[in-house]
Amino acid sequence: QVQLVESGGGLVQPGGSLRLSCAASGTILSNNAMGWYRQAPGKERELVAVITSGGNTNYVDSVKGRFIISRDNAKNTVYLQMNTLKPEDTAVYYCNYNAYYGSRWRDYWGQGTQVTVSS
Repeated sequence: QVQLVESGGGLVQPGGSLRLSCAASGTILSNNAMGWYRQAPGKERELVAVITSGGNTNYVDSVKGRFIISRDNAKNTVYLQMNTLKPEDTAVYYCNYNAYYGSRWRDYWGQGTQVTVSS
């Protein structure tokens, strides 16, 4: 089992920045992917950014050039640096961890942290 604990959400004005952190604990495999998803009221959850244990990254188009995902493998922690925030970034952000345990794919979720971008 894997537990993910998120921190760093809050209220910020448009154009501001926040950094989200997610610390993983439990039976963590060295070969894995971690990412951030978000869900706004009335909308489906969407992938924001993902990073593999090897450092490969992908971003949804709407955050490219503004958000940076990174990780510290020694601490089993993933970060999301969110710059030039826009009101449309307002959502609950969820940390995700996934890996193959043998032939079975497993994923785990953080508790979610609210990010609100408003004047």
